[in-house]
Amino acid sequence: MTGKTMPVRTKESPDLSRQSTLDSSEVYYAKNRTGIEKFQRMVLRHYENAGRRMVWRDKTDPYRILVSEIMLQQTQVERVTTKFPEFIHAFPDFASLAKAPLAEILKVWQGMGYNRRAIALRKCAERVISEFHGVLPSDVETLATFPGIGKATASSIAAFAFNEPVVFIETNIRRVFIHFFFADADTVTDAEILPLVEQALFRENPRVWYWALMDLGTALKKTVPNPNRRSAHYTRQSPFEGSDRKIRGMILRLLVSETGMEQKEIEEHISGDPDRVGRILASLEREGFIERNGSRLVVAGRSGNPA
Repeated sequence: MTGKTMPVRTKESPDLSRQSTLDSSEVYYAKNRTGIEKFQRMVLRHYENAGRRMVWRDKTDPYRILVSEIMLQQTQVERVTTKFPEFIHAFPDFASLAKAPLAEILKVWQGMGYNRRAIALRKCAERVISEFHGVLPSDVETLATFPGIGKATASSIAAFAFNEPVVFIETNIRRVFIHFFFADADTVTDAEILPLVEQALFRENPRVWYWALMDLGTALKKTVPNPNRRSAHYTRQSPFEGSDRKIRGMILRLLVSETGMEQKEIEEHISGDPDRVGRILASLEREGFIERNGSRLVVAGRSGNPA
């Protein structure tokens, strides 16, 4: 966190960093301007005292922000903190990522899971180079048309890379607003939350504001029962162990480290139902992760065909 981006110290706001839990007395039901301003001061003070240092926050280069936001989709911050520097070292800009073989990208990506995001990242880089002269666009509507980027991710990129005063919700933001504004509600919809997100937006520095909200949401997760369970949009993540997703990852790890394998060899390594493995292999081939080189399966691009 630098002096340029930190908010001004506000003595009126509560120092939540000194509390082991977030006191119920800090719950604000008032949706008038005074209540919103009090909420803003509290969020910014918490960030000033307990904001997290993250390597992708040190610079506002749009490429780094794009990579970090796609990495953070469905992946814990701790894992991204480890993988992000390695990925940036291997592919430091849009041009290097756009021309990199998929096998090399997947090799660096290993350990992140949800490998579709690696393909999406390269496709994003290719589009930035071919359509936007190497410059990532800043408007949400255009960003939302990029592979692997929905409206929320597009908005977060616009906020963090370009400091745009956009309005959006993601899981930590949702947790904060449900906790502080809907403490007595059994079910809360995003449609109810969005007007408050817009009212509360700290327009002097949207980038810092959303960092602050997300950090406060993370703190809430550790100190109170998860408010997001009261969200109408809450869903539990399906178990990873024994899932198709786990087998997909195992297959890609095998093929990234090999020059190619027969399907029977893969089935023996996975030690699962051969029909299930065959179905997953077919899916990976349709999605562009792998291809056939004669009777052998390889990561796309290693057979000499363009990935």
